[in-house]
Amino acid sequence: VYLRQTPSGRWLEVRTHVLEDGGYVRTFADVTEHITLQEALRENEARWRSLTHLSSDWYWEQDAEFRFVRFDGRGDHRLGMNDDDIFGKCRWELPHAGVSQAQWAAHRAQLAAHEVFHDFEMQRTHTNGTVQWVAISGEPMFDAQGCFCGYRGVARDITERKRAEGQIQRLAFYDELTGLPNRRLLHDRIEQIARLGVREGTQGALLLLDLDNFKTINDSLGHEWGDRLLEQVGSRLSACVRASDTVARWGGDEFVVVLQGLPLDTAQAAAVAEAVAYKVLQLLGQPHRLAGRSVHSTPSIGITLFQDCDVGVAQLLQRADMAMYQAKQRGRNTWCFFDAGMQAAAQARSALEADLRVALQQRQCLLHFQRIVDAQGRTLGVEALVRWQHPQRGMVSPAEFIAVAEQSGLIVALGQQVLELACAQLAQWAHHPVCAQWSVSVNVSARQFRQSDFVHQVLATLQVTGARAQLLTLELTESLVPDNVEDAIDKMHQLRTKGVRFSVDDFGTGYSSLAYLTRLPLHQLKIDQSFVRNLGVRPSDDVIVQTIIGMGRNLDLEVLAEGVETEAQKALLIAHGCDLYQGYLLAHPMPVADFERMLNSGAA
Repeated sequence: VYLRQTPSGRWLEVRTHVLEDGGYVRTFADVTEHITLQEALRENEARWRSLTHLSSDWYWEQDAEFRFVRFDGRGDHRLGMNDDDIFGKCRWELPHAGVSQAQWAAHRAQLAAHEVFHDFEMQRTHTNGTVQWVAISGEPMFDAQGCFCGYRGVARDITERKRAEGQIQRLAFYDELTGLPNRRLLHDRIEQIARLGVREGTQGALLLLDLDNFKTINDSLGHEWGDRLLEQVGSRLSACVRASDTVARWGGDEFVVVLQGLPLDTAQAAAVAEAVAYKVLQLLGQPHRLAGRSVHSTPSIGITLFQDCDVGVAQLLQRADMAMYQAKQRGRNTWCFFDAGMQAAAQARSALEADLRVALQQRQCLLHFQRIVDAQGRTLGVEALVRWQHPQRGMVSPAEFIAVAEQSGLIVALGQQVLELACAQLAQWAHHPVCAQWSVSVNVSARQFRQSDFVHQVLATLQVTGARAQLLTLELTESLVPDNVEDAIDKMHQLRTKGVRFSVDDFGTGYSSLAYLTRLPLHQLKIDQSFVRNLGVRPSDDVIVQTIIGMGRNLDLEVLAEGVETEAQKALLIAHGCDLYQGYLLAHPMPVADFERMLNSGAA
């Protein structure tokens, strides 16, 4: 039997029959329609396979018992199984992962109800151990009589999509550097722990950590090694807590630890949180190996307890933040709990800061002056001390608002106003014969001194007010200069060449280095009042005062003792050879009006 195509395009089936006498009979049948139908079926099959491969990676069929009877797919997408490993088995009988019991129950209920299902996701494991995610869709099959006879469907390899989704989720919820939860995930975790606490009658603790002096380490070693330090800190923190607790990176060098399941009793919960804080201090206090050297970094920790989130997550974090700053004020490398008093203090500070901004705009600040005298009691100068005349509160003490100005950055604007007022007063006194040669000392904050245009601001103020530069003394704290010695020396020299003099305020309370002290164009050292207060009472303070006076004499510097309040203190200072004196024994700070009356009466 063979096929022959006629010149007209018809297909003939040719059959040859051999007869007994050796002859044969040949018959011809026109099978064109049959051949055309077979070709159409082949084309449809090829088209179906092509579309299946384009839209999915596998085609499968199952019998009425949900056992695989057909499984077609491209070779490079097979699961590393033989057909015998698949055929005759149900989907849930094959190795799988990523599907919970509840999900399996819902899927099998769909199959039993003969429903269409879409994108049932599960994991398969290759024979080489690699994991593959697949998404399966299927529809029921029925015979001519409408009886259910199985399922057919397709499956797609979604491994790359799952990997991309995981990466997106990681970027959205985890810190890229440390791999710890970020702020977004931290908020969710805190809310979950709060709900759990309400349900189970427990409470949680939130610990906010800030690394002490991280900026110094980061600047000295470089940002790359600063990042390595943050990674090590994250790892050590994770080792300090249980698996059920949360360690997150809040940002920069700040981390958050959230403890859950603590006792409802506040004292007991605080004890647990305190124990964790102690463990954190011990572990983070151990040296870190960075860039071939041993680096020490300690944390300051603020702690707040919570059972619910009625106040909000942001408020809880703010409470821990306030407690953390309280820990820094206590000397760092320690922890502090939040309490209501800290909240009230923070609100008062915020209101004071807002009022201070208005005060600077309306120039409500004024100066009081305290006399500086020699051993004979002659006035040689004054120190300008800022005061704030608040329209409602009255006179506000510098002890209240200077710290707020420092923390808020308003100290720069405040310092400039004080300088302008002092120079204006200096220019006015230049016309009075009694005080024409008095010097005026002005305190300069570290932030103000570090401004790039500080020298220009001082010189411009002198020029505008007409004050003599030779009578202006700028007081710097000894802790200010070591931050950037060369920059400090350069600024001081620029002003010194114009006549401005410099004094080191509160000398002896910092960690001065004679190496840089001898390089500074100084005119004066001021002995801190804490040493003067104990003269004749504590022998060690007598030694310190004598040492400072001797150092000043050897460096050809004027020495001024502040805080002189008794005749005995003054007598001892005179005996030790101190040059100048300032304190309540000699004169209280007074406003300009009182000074004017004193000058007019000749009392000066």
